[in-house]
Amino acid sequence: MFFLAGIFITAFIVSAAVGPVLIHFLHKLGFGQSIRECGLENHIKKSGTPTMGGFMILLGIVVALFCWNNFTSFVIIALILTLGYAAIGFIDDYIKVVMKRNLGLTAAQKVIMQILLVGVYICYVDSEQIIWLPGLNVEISIGWAYYILVFLLMLGTTNAVNLTDGLDGLVACVSLPVTLVFAVVAYTKGHTDLSGFALTMTGSCLGFLIYNHYPAKIFMGDTGSLALGGGIAALALLTRTELLLILLGGIYVAEAASIIIQVTYFRYSHGKRIFRMSPLHHHFELGGWKEPKVVGTFTVASCVFSLLALWLWFL
Repeated sequence: MFFLAGIFITAFIVSAAVGPVLIHFLHKLGFGQSIRECGLENHIKKSGTPTMGGFMILLGIVVALFCWNNFTSFVIIALILTLGYAAIGFIDDYIKVVMKRNLGLTAAQKVIMQILLVGVYICYVDSEQIIWLPGLNVEISIGWAYYILVFLLMLGTTNAVNLTDGLDGLVACVSLPVTLVFAVVAYTKGHTDLSGFALTMTGSCLGFLIYNHYPAKIFMGDTGSLALGGGIAALALLTRTELLLILLGGIYVAEAASIIIQVTYFRYSHGKRIFRMSPLHHHFELGGWKEPKVVGTFTVASCVFSLLALWLWFL
């Protein structure tokens, strides 16, 4: 328990301490977020706020792992996926901020890069092709279909977390209970190493929130949101709780589903919409909710989903 408390506190301190330095550095480089004109009007004022704040989270994770020498085979693969997705996010952020191409990487380019990371996971992890069924508390073998599940889980999780990153503090707040539950799940399975990794994510997000809460002094950027998604996907795969993540990451699922529903309905209803705007958090904003209310409500909902997932785990 001393190890877990220590690695959490280290990640928090590093992430929080590097904040002012990184904000000043990004300001000096002119790495400010560009807000699309087709977005919400009250978000235009955020233009110029430094982005790529995900480096705070990454530094917190990496330094804490080094300080506590927490580098088992499972932690290494989780870190590779986290840093791999961070690299994709950094390229995307760089294209948007430095090259002034607001849409960043194309969807096809992102998918190709993510397929490579899926390949890395499959090559280096000895998978038994077994999944655990929440509630039933049984494990079943699904054969080669497991590799399809790995691809869908990694692709879906990273992109859903990325879509959730649309308001000040939203994705970091929503992710706190998710990573805490993974820390508990890993610990009860005897994977203290993975529990420590999950807590580095928790601590780093908490340190990042010091500067990212409303009104944000720095944005996470795709560098951070894709890294978080990669780390969360890795934890689900390595603890064999792939299906539990659907409930645990309920907010991520709702955000991604809102876009799928909106686009599909718009296409087949000839221009009609179900939501005022998607992803889901913008629907509530256009309904008159202030950012802190949306973030607070979504965080409470994430806590409820997390508690339900934890209940299913111990069932």
